[in-house]
Amino acid sequence: MKIKKTRISNFRLLKEVELSFDNKSTVIVGRNNSGKTSLTEIFRRFFSESNSQKFRLEDFSISAIDNFRQALTRALAGEEEDIIRDLLPKIELQLIVDYDDDKTDYGVLSEFIIDLDESNTEAIINISYQLKDGKIKAFFYDLDDPNSLDFLIVIRERILKFFTTEITTIDPTDDTNITRVDQNKLLELIGVDFINAQRGLDDITQSEKDVLGKVLSSIFKSASHENASEDMKQKSKELKEEVDKIQETVDKELKEKIDALLPTLEIFGYPGLSDPNLTTKTTFNAETIVESNTKILYDKSDGITLPETYNGLGSRNLIFILFKLFEYFRKYQSNPILIKNHLVFIEEPEAHLHPQMQEVFISKLYSIADTFSNDLNNGVKWPVQFVVSTHSTHIANEADFDTIRYFLTKNDGNLTETEVKDLKEAFKTGEDTEDKEFIYKYLTLTKSDLFFADKAILIEGATERILMPSFIKKIDNELENKLSSQYLTVLEVGGAYAHHFYKFLDFLNLKTLIITDLDSTEPINTESGIRHKACITSRGKGTSNTGLTKWFDNLLEPTSDSEPSILNQIQLKTFEEKELESRRISYQIPEGEHNPCGRSFEDAFMIANKILFGITQNNTSAIESEAYEQAEKLKNKKANFALEYALEKTEWIIPLYIKEGLTWLSENNTTNQTAEENDD
Repeated sequence: MKIKKTRISNFRLLKEVELSFDNKSTVIVGRNNSGKTSLTEIFRRFFSESNSQKFRLEDFSISAIDNFRQALTRALAGEEEDIIRDLLPKIELQLIVDYDDDKTDYGVLSEFIIDLDESNTEAIINISYQLKDGKIKAFFYDLDDPNSLDFLIVIRERILKFFTTEITTIDPTDDTNITRVDQNKLLELIGVDFINAQRGLDDITQSEKDVLGKVLSSIFKSASHENASEDMKQKSKELKEEVDKIQETVDKELKEKIDALLPTLEIFGYPGLSDPNLTTKTTFNAETIVESNTKILYDKSDGITLPETYNGLGSRNLIFILFKLFEYFRKYQSNPILIKNHLVFIEEPEAHLHPQMQEVFISKLYSIADTFSNDLNNGVKWPVQFVVSTHSTHIANEADFDTIRYFLTKNDGNLTETEVKDLKEAFKTGEDTEDKEFIYKYLTLTKSDLFFADKAILIEGATERILMPSFIKKIDNELENKLSSQYLTVLEVGGAYAHHFYKFLDFLNLKTLIITDLDSTEPINTESGIRHKACITSRGKGTSNTGLTKWFDNLLEPTSDSEPSILNQIQLKTFEEKELESRRISYQIPEGEHNPCGRSFEDAFMIANKILFGITQNNTSAIESEAYEQAEKLKNKKANFALEYALEKTEWIIPLYIKEGLTWLSENNTTNQTAEENDD
């Protein structure tokens, strides 16, 4: 059985989201405060075996809290209880599961299958935190003003008292056919475990036995369970027998010595105190020994063993994750009723891991589950699905595109909510295949942080990349929203490839500036036909920049000699026409009226800084030609050129097209990044 999809309502930033799960591993990415942690937390709350993980008023989405007021208003107006109950918010987690692989052995799954369609292999499980039946009057007792200052104070207390978790199964073929199910049945069907982001491995106040010892203790417990495999039970039995031998030695040899250390009560001289002779008994428990006294050591080739803490945090983190996975696998094995699905959430596995280790981790994660199944479970598959939330560009870019779910926040008036996007769905048409393949290869090679940045800049080449920090430093002196204080990512993509990113950037809803070149060309007649040759802008008719033509794809008209050329049409585009969705394109423009226009960054930079480059002509055409010729001489020296003006000659002016673009980029995002505290 696999969990195909989940729908979440009214939990923190997750006002109304839908998320599909990959059959093996799902990777959750997104900017800070986008709701990633809330996904893990709602599963933790609903699948906790104790009642201590109750929801609070603060766990409801902000818009849902207003529904409490609306419900009270209706209650005061004497509305029917059904109407009031529909208004009262509830936190919901809905799971859509596919049981095609379990059709021969439903087991506890049969409790959740209520449809009569033999061809259907889906079940819908709804878990809801809602007001108990018959408690509307008690919930609103003595409340008469939904806008009073103490309304939320009272509601906060009553949620804990009158709300409960209810589990139902819904007929996929008839959503009016609903049956309640006991919570224990849900826990027998689906197991949920967590490897938290804060693992305590870097806490110098906590010894290694406290962290890894607890994991070993859990593994020991599962090995001792009556439903554990025979080899596990045998090893557990042998360990207990060894502890019993120690117990016998203690009873015989240590008791007398310890008793001698005790004070004699007779010295107090009070009647009766000497009667109860004190004695001692020291007992050992195998489980306690494993948890409190077992350390991980590393055996060196020279026979010396080193403490677990002597190894790097990265290695310890990886070992901890492996131990936890092994613990959860053993727990699954020893369960008297084998669960049909095991969901394991792993938060920020990248902690302390160097980049290569991060990439290996995500690529090998499901192989670990397969190894456990094949080597330790007689080939019987461990029905596990992993959900990995990460801030690592290396994990995100190494993961298969189809497994990535992107979390971002969106504004609806004064409310901030999470939206979940599925890359698999965004690039599922045939025409998107080329873009998808290119982006995946690019991200894998460059380890770009597009998934996590607040804003992005796409540039042509090395010259712009080297000079970009200088551009930002200079323009920040004129900006209210400093770019240097924002999470920017810069990608070197080139004009020929920038268009592959357009749909991807729209998918990310990432405010992006594309800085590119006009790359003007003129038609030249040759023996083999018309060839388009690079030329100064004033002589140009077209452009060799695919990124530009794709940007204005539907806005450029076919031309003839009497009509504006393609290049001229591009040059005439207004500031507003250069903006699409959350992205904007910037290319060379004149520095002012009656000024020439550059073809590339280099000649545009020279035109903006004529004196610096010894361009003394006053004639527009002459200035353009001189700058173009100087730029042509830099073809194989562009990096040196950029370094010179980034490090040595730093008194210069930013070309206008770049200045305009960076100013636009500095302005507030299209989405609000402010979200609820601790809602990562």
